[in-house]
Amino acid sequence: MPSQSESSVHQPAQWRLIKSPPSSAAFNMALDEAILNATAQKLSLPTLRLYSWSVPSLSLGYAQSVLDVDQVKLSNHAWQLVRRPTGGKAILHTDELTYSITAPLDEPLVSGSLIESYQRISLGLQKALQLLGLQTIAEDKPSLPSDQSKKEPVCFQTPSNYEITWKGKKLIGSAQARKLGGVLQHGSLPLCGDLSRITLVLSYPTQSEREIAAQKTLAQATTLEVATGKIFTWDEAAEAIIHSFTMEFGISFIHSQPTREEIEIANDLVQTKYASDSWNFRI
Repeated sequence: MPSQSESSVHQPAQWRLIKSPPSSAAFNMALDEAILNATAQKLSLPTLRLYSWSVPSLSLGYAQSVLDVDQVKLSNHAWQLVRRPTGGKAILHTDELTYSITAPLDEPLVSGSLIESYQRISLGLQKALQLLGLQTIAEDKPSLPSDQSKKEPVCFQTPSNYEITWKGKKLIGSAQARKLGGVLQHGSLPLCGDLSRITLVLSYPTQSEREIAAQKTLAQATTLEVATGKIFTWDEAAEAIIHSFTMEFGISFIHSQPTREEIEIANDLVQTKYASDSWNFRI
């Protein structure tokens, strides 16, 4: 009996697997976009990239106001700031595994509507968590009222369609963008640590409201350590995702690194976009 994923994903061709060293916030976003450009044009194979961040970094969604950030507190913590090419709200990237999937629109894993591909990818992520001993849920979520959604600056406080939860708490936050004939979906799996740390660098009218936001974050989100009672290394979590995508989607991975052209484009995007105030402070 074929699984749900096997019936909807028809044995895609080989994919490229990139396990990146820890990098700056600007370079991580730039490399995701550079790989998107290459895979959309089919100059590179569809790519699963697994990476981390060289220093704690706050990423904002594409349309999120930079006024959500307390610049003084961010500077005091020496954390980096970047704006993602995808939507959603703020994420503090630290003690986590970050994944990105880049492919042309006709690739079976990402074909169809945004929600269809989002749901399909969630099956692979859930399988990875299952390999780590955790049963999770990914379901269609009713949309928040627009005024309520706008008030929430923290990604892990806001439910979204087919995001992965454990006991009602968000465990993986993901976002997707479609451009140039390709798809980029990336997301964050917190391995351990205090998820309320993000509120230390966001703007709140009063300290009391900051503390309430911190409590709300802990009530609505969780880490892999809290959910499983174990601390998994980055490599252990990465191998679970790789293995799950092979089992769930029949993907055959080729271990690789970005091409020279992708690195050159990424370095250019760092300078012209992701490290620039014109991009990060544009809203």
